[in-house]
This record gives sequence, C-alpha cells and structure tokens, in this order.
Amino acid sequence: MSGLEISGIRVRFGHAEVLRGIDCRVAAGETVVLFGPSGAGKTTLLRAIAGVEPAASGVVRIDGREVQDLEPEHRPLGMAFQNFSLYPHLSAYENIASPLRARRLRTPEIEIKVRRVADLLRIDHVLGHLPRELSNGQKQRTALARALVAEPPVLLLDDPLRNVDAKLRYEMRLELPPLLRKTGAAVIFVTQDFREAMALADRVVVLREGAVLQDAPAEEVYGAPASVPVAQLFGDPPMNLLSARLVQEDNRVRAEAAGMAPGFPDLDITRMEAPLLGVRPEDVLLASPATGGAHAEILAVTPLHERCVLLLRAADGTELVASMAGAAPDPGTFVSIAGARHAVLFDPASGRRLAISDARTEVVA
Repeated sequence: MSGLEISGIRVRFGHAEVLRGIDCRVAAGETVVLFGPSGAGKTTLLRAIAGVEPAASGVVRIDGREVQDLEPEHRPLGMAFQNFSLYPHLSAYENIASPLRARRLRTPEIEIKVRRVADLLRIDHVLGHLPRELSNGQKQRTALARALVAEPPVLLLDDPLRNVDAKLRYEMRLELPPLLRKTGAAVIFVTQDFREAMALADRVVVLREGAVLQDAPAEEVYGAPASVPVAQLFGDPPMNLLSARLVQEDNRVRAEAAGMAPGFPDLDITRMEAPLLGVRPEDVLLASPATGGAHAEILAVTPLHERCVLLLRAADGTELVASMAGAAPDPGTFVSIAGARHAVLFDPASGRRLAISDARTEVVA
C-alpha cells in the first residue's frame, strides 16, 4: 500500500498506557484528522510514527516499507508543529532549505524547491527574514513549507493552526485541503477543533484515552457518532443526550423525549432499557407557540455567527440546546418544539450507537 500504515502502536509510561494498540491506514493523497481532547495521545502517536518516542512499539510502514527500526532522520516524512519550531538564527529561506541541505542536495536544486513551495504558500516576500521578524501566520507557513519542501510521502501536522489568529485559521482551513491534495502525501493532521476536522478531513479518527473510538468520514462522525463519548466530543454545542421513552408503531419504534419523537425502523425494543436520544442543536425543529406542538421556555440565548443558540426547558422539565437562524428571541418567552430533523439512539449502559432515525419527523403533543 502506498501511503502510511500503522498497526499495534503502543506507548507505556510506567504503569500508564498512553496508546493502546492503535491501527490506522492513510492512503497517498488522503488527509486523516486525528481528533480528541488534551491527553488523548494525539501528539504521542505522531512522535511514535516519526520515531522520536522511545517508549513506542508497533509497526510503521511507509509505502509498504517497515520503518519502525529506522532513526527519525532516515524516515521519509515531514512534520510541522503547533509552536512552529523554527531555527531562530536562520532566515525563513534557510529554515525551509534545512531538510534539503541535510540530504546534501545541490544549491540550484535547493533554490528551485524552496522558491516553489514559498510561492505556493505565499511567503516568497519574507524568505530573507529571521523568525523574530515574521508574523505568527508567516511563521506557520514557513514551518509548513519546511515540512513540504522535500516532498515526503507522509506529512505529520501537529495542530499547526493552533497558535495563529482566528482570521488566518479560517483562511488556512480553506487553503490547506487543495494544497495538501496537490502534494500527494499521506497526511495526519492533529486538532482539537471539530470545525477544523470537518473542513480538512477525508476521514476523522477520534482518539480518547489512547484508544480509537471511531474512524469514519467527518460527516459520519458528526451525524452518526459511534458512541456517547464521540457525540460529546465532536460538536459545539455538543449533541443533546436525552432519556427517551420507546413506543412501538407498526414496523418501527418512536423515541419520545422533550416533545420530539423521531422514528427508528427495525429496532427491537424488547431487549432495551430506556435509551439516550441524541439530537444535534441545529436538528431540533422549532416553531411559533401558535402552531401547537410541545412548548418550551427559553432560558438563555447566545448569538453564534448567523445563528443563535437557545437553552430550552421543555414541558416535561428536560433541558436541551437548540439553534435557529434569524433574530434572537428573548429569554423567558416560549417556542414550540416541532420535532427532530435527525437523531441517533444510544445504549445508556455501554454508550454505543444503536440506530439512526429515518427521514420522517414526529411531534409529541
């Protein structure tokens, strides 16, 4: 297989197992986002792949060749970090050129490669500057250029946008996907930002406490999280998780909670305790109280870009979060919960996903 393949990657520090047998494949030209909270083991996994984590065990293959026994400098990969890690005494040009000089390439070839990648990242005008003379955005692009310049088959990007301002972060989310595809490299991109994961990933690997919780396209992780922990991690605001009452209806089951009753086909309720109904805030359908449905009091309102986020208390006392477009209503007023556009059902004991709702929406009076 061209690209990157890792299997059985483990890291133990004393009695603590930081990585618990991680398996993953990243094809050439594919970007896999490694997503998870602080302490999940994301950076440790990148260090294990790069060969700079002495406590690591397992197999690392690059383009079908096992490299776990090679020293870091002999592994064909590039890496960029969240703190830039530029050589302070070298110009931007020399920082970018450093991997090529280490390989003893000729000066004319180095010149061509550095100029090409600098032009691609729009930093050709600052190549003569020292790192202290660069903005954070220019530092980030310089570090990325250094990782890209040798055209490695594998790129490891450790949250490289974390220390740049919001405007540049947004711009780079748009710029990076076509740029990374153009390299043809197998890319692992680490982030704690689910929006960044949605923007950049061909696939998302959700990591928590050193184990993979889900490995799927970003849309699937968001719309059909494999478990309650994934639902809680991936999204802001996170998915509502409501204790539901199941009602059999013909060849499907309705899960009733907070005025919503989405249907789940082919679900056997005889083997199930009260499940958790997961509904994203934007999937809570709201209407004017005059339309009927289940009334809910608005407890708090938070503007969020072109939408506003509402904290609601349903008629049964359940609190949930919804979002809506348009003008923000006033706290203390009421809306009607008119159903759920999409929902997921979880086992309350194991936390695993049981079912995804069908296309129909239902209202509980």
